[in-house]
Amino acid sequence: MKDKPDSMAVRSIVEEVVRSGRCTGCGLCESIAGRDRIRMGINMRGHMRPLVTGRVPEAAESTIRAACPGIRVSGTGRPDGRVEVHRVWGPVREVHRSWAASEPVRFTGAAGGTLTALSHYLLASGRVDAVLHVRASKTQPWLTDSLISTDCETATSGAQSRYGPAAPLVQVHRLLDSGQRFAVIAKPCDISAIRALAAVDPRVQVQARYLLTFFCGGVHDEHTSTAVIRYHGVERSDVSLFRYRGQGWPGPLRVQTTAGQVHDLPYPGAWIGKPWRYDMQFRCKICPDAVGEVADLSVPDGWVLKDGKPVYDEAPGTNVVMIRTERGLELVQAAVAAGYLVLAPVTMAEVDAMHVNHLNRRLGAPAHALALRLRGQPALSAPGYRGLLTARAAGPRRLWRQFRGTLRRVRRGENREPVI
Repeated sequence: MKDKPDSMAVRSIVEEVVRSGRCTGCGLCESIAGRDRIRMGINMRGHMRPLVTGRVPEAAESTIRAACPGIRVSGTGRPDGRVEVHRVWGPVREVHRSWAASEPVRFTGAAGGTLTALSHYLLASGRVDAVLHVRASKTQPWLTDSLISTDCETATSGAQSRYGPAAPLVQVHRLLDSGQRFAVIAKPCDISAIRALAAVDPRVQVQARYLLTFFCGGVHDEHTSTAVIRYHGVERSDVSLFRYRGQGWPGPLRVQTTAGQVHDLPYPGAWIGKPWRYDMQFRCKICPDAVGEVADLSVPDGWVLKDGKPVYDEAPGTNVVMIRTERGLELVQAAVAAGYLVLAPVTMAEVDAMHVNHLNRRLGAPAHALALRLRGQPALSAPGYRGLLTARAAGPRRLWRQFRGTLRRVRRGENREPVI
């Protein structure tokens, strides 16, 4: 009888996070508890979510509670004086434009191929044994699978953006148990989960050598991808390729059939004025860190600016690399010296103009949390994100707009989600 309360407690933790709309779908809970106890899959709303199927030991319950990014995400606060702390972007040691020195890698990637180039350098130099990231599912290309790459060719197969549901962290404990040194390339919330896991599992500090991310545009449901496919008059069973971006910058949203037919939609027009919406999961709408403050470095698009606004015309791919830690700085310098990466100047003002959407979402985080609490809904615990400083930077009008938006979402029940 002693095991029963522990099992029910874990079931309650996981299911409460899902029901309240705080789940990111990262898959860490499956990795911790094992697939025979918690299994990730697509639920009826088209989101990647955990399903508790067996008794979860007390030790796994404790680890899930400590590491789940749907319960708590911890920011960096105010690091030592050697690091500038930007009011929105967080700690920034250095910032540059960047792109892969290899033209094929640069063309293949979602922007300049910076993260792919860094994964190549890490593997080729022997700094890591593996890279944990994602790629399009081989059996259902509109979905995304977790991938462990141990060579550059496999790493390249995971290049290009994946905006839909994915559970990249389901394989974390496979890597930890193997003793391999690895890098993680994943969403900011996934990186937060790895940082939190390191506090309760000492293997993470030793083996997870590099944590790399991007500015996250949010995760939509599977139904959005299906709507794109059907817009072209294609059945899912006939899809051989579904690529959000890549093969150029920004590259088209491409659906290709087994018969070789190709259907392209331009970026960002693919998400504007079409019979579907880029409807992010609720957790993304209240995210306190879409820009990866706790990663070693963040790599968003390095959009070309005209009259202070981004231009999305096809061009040679370019990223921004925002270096946050000493480890990230040393990695970039070594990759440049080894001929894997090219850097060019960029200013923080230019980054602000490139990523106004991320700036607005980050500045709205304190208002989201307040709205949830006033409505009696579970809110993320987010220490270390300088809430007061962020609120002051946002200003009353922006905070009020974000506050009202979250209240409307709660009234509509967007934060309530089934567990199966």
